[in-house]
Amino acid sequence: MDVDLGPEDYDAIVVRLRRIEGQVRGLQRMLEEGRECRDVVTQFAAATRALENAGFKYFAAVLEKCMTDPETGYDRDEMEKLFLKLA
Repeated sequence: MDVDLGPEDYDAIVVRLRRIEGQVRGLQRMLEEGRECRDVVTQFAAATRALENAGFKYFAAVLEKCMTDPETGYDRDEMEKLFLKLA
């Protein structure tokens, strides 16, 4: 079953993902240009954190829906496993 995000959560997550997409493109350019190692690693770390935060935002937005809607088939153990994949 698909879980619908509310419009505010959807918009916030999509904005974050677009920003991350720009960060990844920036990383590609940095590699192509042979930029300083320190700068590249810093950008990798920032993109990684941003993607993790977007995943947590999504998880928080759908947590209650997944746990309370019997059609999703998610129980506490399944939700814990999904959370640990993000953590």
